[in-house]
Amino acid sequence: QVRLVESGGGLVQAGGSLRLSCAASGNIFVINAMGWYRQAPGKQRDFVAHITRSGSTNYADSVKGRFTISRDNAKNTVYLQMNSLKPEDTAVYYCNADVREGLLSSNYWGQGTQVTVSS
Repeated sequence: QVRLVESGGGLVQAGGSLRLSCAASGNIFVINAMGWYRQAPGKQRDFVAHITRSGSTNYADSVKGRFTISRDNAKNTVYLQMNSLKPEDTAVYYCNADVREGLLSSNYWGQGTQVTVSS
């Protein structure tokens, strides 16, 4: 079993910055892709950013140029640096990871961390 724990959420004014972290622990052989998603109240969970094990990244159009995803493979941790935050970035942010535990790979979600951006 693998556990993902997010941290770093909070309340920030528009234009401010936050850095989210997500640490994976448990029966991990290797973590392949990792990513961040977000869900605003009453809306579906949306893709934010994705990073492969080798460091290739892609972003939702709404966050390009403002958010940066990175990872530390030695620490099994993925980060999301969020700059120039806007009220529309308010959501619960979820970490996602594709984890190989042996011969099989499984997909895991964290419990989420709240990000609130005030205008």
